[in-house]
Amino acid sequence: MAKARAPAKQSGELRGRTPKQRMLAAYRGLPLDRPPVAPEFWYYYPARVLGVDMVAFEREVPLWEALLATFRRCGCAGWGAVFPTETDPDRRVETSFAEVEEGVFRETQTCTWREASFTTRRLYSLEEPSWIEAYPVEREEDLDAYLEMRLSDRISWDTAAASEAHARVGEAYLLEVWLGCPFFDLISDAMGFEKAVYYFTACAPERLEAWRDRYIAFTERLVDRVCRDAVFESLVIGCSSSCNSLIGPQMWRRWDKPYIRAVCERVHANDRLLHVHFHGKSMETAADFAELGIDSVCPFERPPGGDVDGYEGLVRLRELLEDKVTMNGNVHTVETLIRGTPTDVRRQVREIKRAFAGSHRLIIGTGDQVGRETPEENVLAMIEEGQRRS
Repeated sequence: MAKARAPAKQSGELRGRTPKQRMLAAYRGLPLDRPPVAPEFWYYYPARVLGVDMVAFEREVPLWEALLATFRRCGCAGWGAVFPTETDPDRRVETSFAEVEEGVFRETQTCTWREASFTTRRLYSLEEPSWIEAYPVEREEDLDAYLEMRLSDRISWDTAAASEAHARVGEAYLLEVWLGCPFFDLISDAMGFEKAVYYFTACAPERLEAWRDRYIAFTERLVDRVCRDAVFESLVIGCSSSCNSLIGPQMWRRWDKPYIRAVCERVHANDRLLHVHFHGKSMETAADFAELGIDSVCPFERPPGGDVDGYEGLVRLRELLEDKVTMNGNVHTVETLIRGTPTDVRRQVREIKRAFAGSHRLIIGTGDQVGRETPEENVLAMIEEGQRRS
């Protein structure tokens, strides 16, 4: 195991940090009197807090604003994401929205770029987050034109709305800029997961490498723009299909690890922090996270969705991370938070704290987002136990 750092001395300054400051200290591995507690409130729970259905939540409520209300209500730390406004003078977008059956709606969006046209159909439900019904690239031969549109040098970003959200959030939680997802997800978001797997299997490696290099350059340009024009302390790379559970560690290392490495280096060159969301199984690539120098990774799920299993799994994870990467997560959102009792929740939180005792690289979070049906007493038990000084 990596050598544990000396425990932080409890001081008035440390105890008085704001939720945002506590998250940033944990990202940097700085001493705190206790780790931040940061349940991942994304869609379900904030919609419940606001009392709105999922259609209204996704289409009418800014995510940062919903998270602000939720973190304030729960009295804990946390993170959220905001998205810079992207514009392309060559792209025209037409959108329609209509109910297709009771409680289900279809959004049809057509992007016309130069001579090419791409249509995405997304379904919305009053009860569940939206999902893709039809992807913009139906035929493999149309992918190059789509990627030319997606990675055009004429794209620019406006950070004014994102910066206003950052100012409104203040110290309530850590609001980060969303950079998008790794390279495999760029392709799967265009044509769907199954077609993307076939494409990566059949496509010439040099062609894929050329597109990955274009995507790296595109994201580096976005990072530079955000860091030049806005005051965000941290940026975040997301995850859709790019994870061990779906594409496996070998494919991730071949195609996505170089992308994350380049973006991480660019973020650090701009004196900012990088957070990576990597759901599903993670033990086989935990050492890669340490090698890459990522500041924080979440959510390190427990089985069956993940593979960080109990106290022994957490101890092994800490060894692999070498106290170089902040571990955020691991409270089971289903078996513990939804189906368990407050006693179960407190026991699991104590297990996480014991495995990372003496480390400043810990945020007690959840294994992905908190479900809508989670009893409020379990959320409060997680926060109270995590904030308890031990």
